[in-house]
Amino acid sequence: MKARIKWVENAKFVAESGSGHAVVIDGPPDGGGQNLGVRPMEMLLMGTGACSAYDVLLILRKGRHSVTDCVCEVSAERADEVPAVFTKIHLHFIVSGHGLKQSVVKRAVELSAEKYCSASIMLGKSAEISHDFEVIEIEGGAL
Repeated sequence: MKARIKWVENAKFVAESGSGHAVVIDGPPDGGGQNLGVRPMEMLLMGTGACSAYDVLLILRKGRHSVTDCVCEVSAERADEVPAVFTKIHLHFIVSGHGLKQSVVKRAVELSAEKYCSASIMLGKSAEISHDFEVIEIEGGAL
């Protein structure tokens, strides 16, 4: 896996993934940025949420469960001192579908947290990671 990060100006960078996708990363105005992109630590948090949500969705789909939506809301706390590492990260999943059982979604979230999500497992080496979820039943037949 590779990435290339190119400085544009001030505190703005363009990061390009090995698969050819690009994103703008920028700092806050008080740090010389123009607020034109996500902050680097926000990107890390977003990647962690996406990694875990991907796992949860994949596990549920492989189990042939009817999922219509999956949202992962991530919140974090950082240390006051430099380096301002994440000290606590919480992932809250909102999974919608037809006939989804709490136990099935719980197991998918646990599997992601304990076995599959490389990002959250890696960050769990230095931060307290917690997870919870809610299931929203969508009325009507399976899609």
